[in-house]
Amino acid sequence: MTVTLPPDYRPSEDEDFMNPAMREYFRQKLMLWRAELLEESSETLHQLQETSSAEPDIADRASIETDRSLELRTRDRARKLIGKIDEALDRIKNDTYGYCEETEEPISIKRLEARPVATMTLEAQERHEKMEKTHRDD
Repeated sequence: MTVTLPPDYRPSEDEDFMNPAMREYFRQKLMLWRAELLEESSETLHQLQETSSAEPDIADRASIETDRSLELRTRDRARKLIGKIDEALDRIKNDTYGYCEETEEPISIKRLEARPVATMTLEAQERHEKMEKTHRDD
């Protein structure tokens, strides 16, 4: 079933949670974010291929290598985020998107707007992080 959204559509707390329009809104939002990350990654790869590290000056070469290292770390984060986006898209397909994986309660629209790949309610996420912190081996 294809849902066409009005151009000004924004999910609200007043409508049925994860109705077809809301799912389509988040699907489009995730797809756009994924496409932007892939485009940035492609641009980075192109820049890294064009930039030469054969700088004669040692300080310039070190600066270039530092910049490359930082860019590659950023791209690695983007790669992991693309994986989370793909998982969120899968959850949309199987109608589990927007529900907390721990409590099965709806995740707030505000949280999903801010973090569309969220898998837990804010409260569950805070409990999870607190447990991680207390069980971390220091």
